[in-house]
Amino acid sequence: MSSGSAPGAPTVLRSIGKWSLAALVLNNIIGSGVFALPGTIAARLGWWSLLALILAALVAGAIMLSFAEVASRFEEAGGPYLYAHTAFGRLVGLQMGWMAYFVRVLSAAVQVNLLTTYLAEFWAPASTTEGGAFVGALFLGVLCVINLRGVSQGTLVSNVFAVIKLLPLLAIGALGLAWLARGLAVPAVTPMVDTPGGWLTVLLLLMFSYGGFEASTFPLGEAKDPRRDMPFSLIVGLAAVVVVYLLVQVAVLVTLPDPGASDRPLAEVARVFLGGPGAVVMSLAALVSVSGWGASAMVAVPRLTYAMAERGDLPAVFRWVHPRWRTPWVSILSYTGLTYVLSLQGGLLSNISLSTVSRLLTYGLVCAALMVFRRWDAAGQGRVSEPGFRAPAGWLMAGVGLGASLLLVTRMTPREGIWLLVVVAVALVHWALVRTPTSTGRR
Repeated sequence: MSSGSAPGAPTVLRSIGKWSLAALVLNNIIGSGVFALPGTIAARLGWWSLLALILAALVAGAIMLSFAEVASRFEEAGGPYLYAHTAFGRLVGLQMGWMAYFVRVLSAAVQVNLLTTYLAEFWAPASTTEGGAFVGALFLGVLCVINLRGVSQGTLVSNVFAVIKLLPLLAIGALGLAWLARGLAVPAVTPMVDTPGGWLTVLLLLMFSYGGFEASTFPLGEAKDPRRDMPFSLIVGLAAVVVVYLLVQVAVLVTLPDPGASDRPLAEVARVFLGGPGAVVMSLAALVSVSGWGASAMVAVPRLTYAMAERGDLPAVFRWVHPRWRTPWVSILSYTGLTYVLSLQGGLLSNISLSTVSRLLTYGLVCAALMVFRRWDAAGQGRVSEPGFRAPAGWLMAGVGLGASLLLVTRMTPREGIWLLVVVAVALVHWALVRTPTSTGRR
């Protein structure tokens, strides 16, 4: 039982295994972007896009190894909010918590909008206001009920979507390799980018395509062995994503003479391989991918408000656990309702890109937390548990991750900066309201 729970109150169950955590990592990284980004990257770099994918994966790997070590010190829910709270105090923890929650809810609302957009290819009323509202309510409602009835059911749905979304992507990649082996590849694309600045822009874009994994650390309070399983899941998840991205990129390069001409390049690739039915299959795959992202978010995001309530940073109602199903039902219902309301404003949300700012804060602060925790270890302070996993060349990994985050800061748009200031201001007000002389900012 967590220290924030009342005596005798029901608590959550530890039932998430390492493969389910890996599926959460996979689902949180691979969303709708994989169906559009390969065309953009291929148009800019041609075959050099494969090198760019590998370079971005190396940087993402450094960040994920830092996450793996930091996460292996904790058994509670909360992820980056918990790590920042422990390393830097309550104020920074609240900043992280607010940013992470707002961004995940906004992103989920946009994904619901994307779901209705893809579904309109098969059911035209989904594109209407009323039809979209119905689809969003049905989709979120089903996921909500599944997750209310137990975290095992929620992770099972996430696992199924992870497998289903991988199959068509791997199939497209295999067909691309066969196409290349048979000598049927189209002439190589002439790269549009040939300057260091252009390469940096592409690499930063790819870094975002590897992002999202941090949400899989939110529900670790319900993992069977979080200190061992989370590092395993991050490493396995990244390896799977790299393979998928490289295979898909090859398929785009060998089939599309002008990969940047379509906003649905994988559908065009499938059309080359399999004709009209292939394009339909890839449209269905996009639906599955977006649904998988939504399923994993329904498992992960409510555990953030649950964790904040556990530490006294949100009202205790958010940590209420259902006595029968043992799930944080108030946090799940709150997340579902807020996501649905915001999804009805899809035209606005599709233009809000707070994910950039969120990842800057999340990645940089968690890498910095690794440095703080290692200094505490060296000083023998015992302020956090020994890591269940120690990142190789951890100081270097954290330095690379922190440096990459600082580079990303230079790409922030004025609009993102304004939203950052808004969230910072909200978190400051929250901190001022809950601050007490005995605040547990560091513990």
